[in-house]
Amino acid sequence: MKLTLIRHTSLQTSAGICYGQSDVDVATSFVNEAESTKEKLAGTAFDAVYTSPLQRCVKLANALKLGEPIEDARLMELNFGDWELQAWDDMPRDLFDTWAHDYANIAPPNGETFSQLQQRGLNFLEEILAKHANEHIAVISHGGTIRALLAHVLNMPLKGLFRFTIDYGSVTQLNFSQAVPKIEFVNL
Repeated sequence: MKLTLIRHTSLQTSAGICYGQSDVDVATSFVNEAESTKEKLAGTAFDAVYTSPLQRCVKLANALKLGEPIEDARLMELNFGDWELQAWDDMPRDLFDTWAHDYANIAPPNGETFSQLQQRGLNFLEEILAKHANEHIAVISHGGTIRALLAHVLNMPLKGLFRFTIDYGSVTQLNFSQAVPKIEFVNL
């Protein structure tokens, strides 16, 4: 199975805001960004299309016209709990620093850890590998989810997640057709 991971386009929010699972709308540049992402996928046929249920992903899934998107909550971004829609600079420094030091295992207040996000993603991945073994699947999701899946394929600790650049509207492709999964490209 080939898995093409597509990150949503930029958002209608101020810089420096933690938005996680908040259902933030797309930016006014959406049409141009969606067209740019569509060009990256030109000539590629998909057997199924899955999307996070957050509007920023559903809107892109619909704009790309790759097929009827299937919403799956396991593809959502990290739940930042009490930090949702707060400015990063306004968060209590001691709590933030503790979380930033070990975000794989420590959750923001009333949120989830990156290990939990990765487990959601792996549950999704196991299911679609069984269902779509020899197919090409598109997934419209979020930076955190894409990074967590990349970390899994590379068998690397989650602490290195932010070494991956995953731009808005970018495309990343994984290939699970052999015993050892491969990363074909990242952040196209």
